[in-house]
Formats: sequence, structure tokens, C-alpha cells
Amino acid sequence: MLTLPTICRREAPVVCVGPVTIGGGAPIVVQSMTDTDTGDVEASVAQVRALATAGSELVRLTVADDAHARAIPKIREALDAAGVEVPLIGCFHYNGHALLKRHPAMAQALAKYRINPGNVGFGDSRDVRFAQMVEAALEHGKPVRIGVNWGSLDQDLAATMMDENARQESPAPAGDVMREVLVRSALDSARRAEDLGLPADRIILSAKSSRVLDLIAIYRALAARSPYALHIGLTEAGMGLRGIVASALGAGILLHEGIGDTIRMSLTPRPGQARTDEVRACQEVLQSLSLRHFTPQVTACPGCGRTTSAFFRELAQRIEDHITAKMPEWRAAYPGVEGLHIAVMGCIVNGPGESRHADIGISLPGTGEDPAAPVFIDGQRAHILRGPDIAERFVALVEAYVRQRYGDQNG
Repeated sequence: MLTLPTICRREAPVVCVGPVTIGGGAPIVVQSMTDTDTGDVEASVAQVRALATAGSELVRLTVADDAHARAIPKIREALDAAGVEVPLIGCFHYNGHALLKRHPAMAQALAKYRINPGNVGFGDSRDVRFAQMVEAALEHGKPVRIGVNWGSLDQDLAATMMDENARQESPAPAGDVMREVLVRSALDSARRAEDLGLPADRIILSAKSSRVLDLIAIYRALAARSPYALHIGLTEAGMGLRGIVASALGAGILLHEGIGDTIRMSLTPRPGQARTDEVRACQEVLQSLSLRHFTPQVTACPGCGRTTSAFFRELAQRIEDHITAKMPEWRAAYPGVEGLHIAVMGCIVNGPGESRHADIGISLPGTGEDPAAPVFIDGQRAHILRGPDIAERFVALVEAYVRQRYGDQNG
């Protein structure tokens, strides 16, 4: 008998980022990042609210200068006034040590600091500035993410390791060395932070690449060689379908191996595309692996020459839209509804079988079939729908099923 593989999560120390728990077996956390000018308080608040509403549980903002630093407490205050409790992460490069010192209100308003060891400083200044940022985290009681990126490596470390490799009798390929540079940079920086007094339960690591196979190799090494909570994702996933596929593939393989405590998809939005798409993409990956449930799943066939394509696709879209509109109400009134499985199928080939496997499903008539649509509830055929109002009646049956199943079980 075939059984589903069990995902055994790697245990990491619990890291508290405001009210959000990362690691320690907690649900994998979805995060995102704004692309507004942080100094534009109104625009930044609006985007943070949109990301949080979509399901982002952490939101990162760029803190590049004094104007950004002054805006952070105002953004936090406006979000609190609106009842949006999502923790804010400060993303620092080059001058974070100075900004954290000059703007204590910003340092306190943020729930976590992101430090890139490759961009903290250069030469003799690197260790001093890194220490200053860790000291700020200690002073304000904040965790940090030490985030190493392929595009902003510690060049001194890279040069040293490449030279050492070149002196070997059988040098390793350059790509192997550079992957090891990312891992070493992250681990060395985390150990230095601990030496400065920051405990392991306030450290999250990431070591991102823009290539899927590099990402997998790097995170396998981090997971095997460190205890820290891990944030996973490609550093630049790309645009559209390419970005989604690459991100889902890399993150999905790692998550299936139990690696990863928080996730982001760094998608490049097309002009006019919603920033929130990266949040929903993360949710789909986690839901596809049954690691978390965020919204009911709708199974629909792709269509073929047997299906009356327009009608069943319109009904599938109508169900998706109905769920999206109802979820704020359902989530509050019917705990557990996120795990609901609905099937909207287009003909007799797979329709009845898929509909039986769903909690509630409909098998629409295909070309040449009897113009009747059986509805299956909990594996049993419960109704036969006919006529021009099939869509309206099926939506009503879904509503009734949600009330009956999730309302009754929750009192």
C-alpha cells in the first residue's frame, strides 16, 4: 500500500518577531516586502495593509536614509491605529549601524532587523559596524535576520576562499566554492552575533541565490550545519510564470525536506500587477504541501474537446471569486473552513471521481452528455442539478455545506 510521505520539520530555536513565532515547529511564516518609497508614509501604510490583508505575516521595508528612518514610527503608528498588527522588518544596507543609532524610535518600532554581512562595511569597518547593529538589537530587544545574498557577497571572504581553493592539488569547481562562501558568511556572522551576546533564539539565517539548484544546495548545508531558524526563497525570482515556477520549485523541495521556517517569493511584478501576488504564491506552495491551509481548495479540470469549456470555467471562476469574497466572514465564523475542498469538473471522464474525493463537488455535463450535473457531498451523490440556474444553486449548496459542517462542529 502506498502512503503519503511525511514531512519531518527540522527543529530550530523559537524566534519571536513581535506576536509572530518562527521556528520551534511553529507554522511556516509568510512574509513579503514593500516596494514603495518608505518615506512616503501614506503609500507605505496602504501597501503594508494590502500585504497583511492578503496574508503576509511579516512585512519588510527598506530603511535607506534618515527620511526612511523617521517614517518608520509614523508607519507603525498609523498601522496600529487601523488595527493592523503585522510586524515590520527593517532592511538595512551600508548605513544601518548609523541609522539605528541616530533614530532610536525607528529601532524600537521595528520588530526585526535585516543585516546583510556583505553590505555592512568594507575592510576594517565591517566588524565594527556589524557589532554596532547587533548592539542595537540587544539594546532594543529585537531579533535579526542575517541575510547573505549571491549578488552582495563578502568579497574579502570570497577572495580568500577562492585563493585557498586554487592552491589545492585538486581545486573544486568555482561554483562549489561560491556556494560555500554564502554558507560560511552566514554561519560566521551568526556565530559572531552570538559572541556579541545575541542568543540563537534571536537569530534567523538566509543565504539566497537566484538559481534553484544553488538555493537547494546552500540551504541543505545551512540546515545540516547550524541550529538557526531559516528564511528561504530565491533572492530574485523573476517575473510572471518564470518567477513563480522557480520559487515554488526551490522552496517546495526544501520545505518537503523539512527545511525552512519562514518563506518569501521575491517576484518581479508586471506593470500594474498586484504586489500581493507574492503572498498568495507562498500560501499556495504551503497549502499544496499540506503544511498550512489558508483558503478552500478548488479543483478544476483544464478542459478538452469533451467539455463545454465556457460554462464549467465560468463556474470554477465564480466559485473562486465567491470564496475570496466570503473568506473574511467565513474565517471568523467557521474555524477550519480553510481546509475545505471543492471540485468543479467539466465532463464525465474524471468529473464524478474527482467530485467524490472532494468535500463537495459538481460534475458538469460535457459535450453530448445528459444535461444534468450530479453534486457529490462527502463522497456521496446528493443532488442532480438541471436547468439554467446550475451555478446559483451550486453556490447555495456550498454555502449550506460550510454552515452545516464548520458551523456545527464549532458550536
